[in-house]
Amino acid sequence: MKILVCITKSPDTTTKIAFTDNDTKLNEAGVQWIINPYDEWYALVRALELKEAGIATAVHLITVGKADAEPVIRKALALGGDEAIRIDADSNDSYFIASQIAGYAKANGYDLVLTGKESIDYNNASIGAMIAELMDLPYITHASKLDIAGGVATVNREIEGGEETNTCNLPLVISCQKGMAEARIPNMRGIMAARTKPLKIEASNGSSELTAIRSYELPPQKQGVKMLTAEQMDELVHLLHTEAKVV
Repeated sequence: MKILVCITKSPDTTTKIAFTDNDTKLNEAGVQWIINPYDEWYALVRALELKEAGIATAVHLITVGKADAEPVIRKALALGGDEAIRIDADSNDSYFIASQIAGYAKANGYDLVLTGKESIDYNNASIGAMIAELMDLPYITHASKLDIAGGVATVNREIEGGEETNTCNLPLVISCQKGMAEARIPNMRGIMAARTKPLKIEASNGSSELTAIRSYELPPQKQGVKMLTAEQMDELVHLLHTEAKVV
């Protein structure tokens, strides 16, 4: 069984966000890029566990991006991926990214495609569903547990007020969330091995983008807290009428 894990780079959560080009692009100066945590901690690690258990024969990684994405995907290789594929394109359009991944996955016969439930930068949570639709495969989202036996996947996912268990024949696309696996740290052996593992560069398949970013803006700064004493009841009532907002 071959598994394809979708990997994307995201700014570290401590990154101070700023924009350039009239607020149409992220200012990448000084940004520390990491593997999107949902891709790394849950999708990738669960794929590696399936390989270690003898269920999967290969774990491949795929990303859509330019050369600056390679350090991130090399880290994913250091965790234990067998080889990586970088589709040489730069886009923030979910459909375009999904179409690149789906095209490659369809042409190379993967039994299971895993993604994180969302990326921590745009939070679209749409790539997995689009890949499944473009490949005409079943899709299970927000999975917290995955077991495979006899070509059948048993997948648990949290729902309102409980947990749902699904069974589905492979091939299949799944998005992963907390509970799927425990985060790992690459060891020195893995880091050294990642330097020589295959990283293939594939050309874009020419799919169109359906969306474009017009501009970004930062949320307004939080207002300071006003402290009142017990004797300022009239002032409190006045502020509740004039300044308080119902959330």
